[in-house]
Amino acid sequence: MNVKTRAMTALSTGLLLFGLVACGGSDSGDSAAGGSDKQAAQDAGAAAEDGSGSEAAEGGDAVEKPLTGEAKQKAEAAALAAFPGTVVKSEEDAENPGTYAVEIKKADGSEIEVYLDPKTYKVLKTKNEEGDEDGS
Repeated sequence: MNVKTRAMTALSTGLLLFGLVACGGSDSGDSAAGGSDKQAAQDAGAAAEDGSGSEAAEGGDAVEKPLTGEAKQKAEAAALAAFPGTVVKSEEDAENPGTYAVEIKKADGSEIEVYLDPKTYKVLKTKNEEGDEDGS
């Protein structure tokens, strides 16, 4: 290959690469990687807007999965039987793996988190909103 041919090849390759970089490598804008990145950004934005963003995504605690169906009904009923009030939320507890956590707002306005055994729905322990353990 002579010098002139090499120079033309290099120039052509350079222009091609520049063109690909300039247009993002795709004219459709929905490549597999790009689509995933866009979706992740949309999901993060939506979570931030509705307050459902996980602390784990921000480097905090693990995400706690909300209870559903029969587990939700039984856990909430057991927690309310022990501590009457209104259920604020119920979830699989990440801090105490293998337990359910039901947060209840009591009639006096205070809140308590009730930890339950997921097999028996018996109260294992409680924690008030300030973070002090009751141990009951």
